[in-house]
Amino acid sequence: MSKKKAYHHGDLRAALLAEAVAVIAEDGLASLSLRACARRLGVSHAAPYRHFQNKDAVLTAIAGQGFRWLVAEAKEAMAGLTDVGEQLDAYGVAYVEFALRNPVHHRVMFTSQLDPAMVDNVDQQSADTAFGLLRQLAAQLPGGAHDPDAAAFAFWSLVHGVSMLLLDGRVPPERLEGEGAVEQLVRGSFAYWRAERGRADG
Repeated sequence: MSKKKAYHHGDLRAALLAEAVAVIAEDGLASLSLRACARRLGVSHAAPYRHFQNKDAVLTAIAGQGFRWLVAEAKEAMAGLTDVGEQLDAYGVAYVEFALRNPVHHRVMFTSQLDPAMVDNVDQQSADTAFGLLRQLAAQLPGGAHDPDAAAFAFWSLVHGVSMLLLDGRVPPERLEGEGAVEQLVRGSFAYWRAERGRADG
């Protein structure tokens, strides 16, 4: 548990979100509460309720923030690329690297504890865009006829699975040695996926 922080002025909402992420990282999702965040920031227990209705509102805000970051990073990674395969690879690497840099956001984005009724429209649009980018790329894949939704879902499952295996420490350490090892692992998985999809199309 980190020491109590003195909060003076500024963006309390942003500070609460950052503190919530810190609480989850240190003690797990179940430990999160507005009271705990307020105590750590040194503000009154009532102060967080000016910005968040309850814990569910904090979680949905963290998830929304994560999806916005993911979309921005994916678009940046694909900028300037014209080959759909290279774009998919760039998206996938960006997805996994985002998860490794932001493990709490990544887990909250996909937790079953999120209340769909509390998701802001802007945040929902970001989540839809994250999958929509994949679907647009999947629709451009060369080869035989295929279902863009199925292809996008298969690719998403792959990158999400790789992310979770890395976050949970399930990848043998020797596979992660050396500079660029994570990217090589990710790109190797994509190459296998494309080969399997090519055989299915054929």
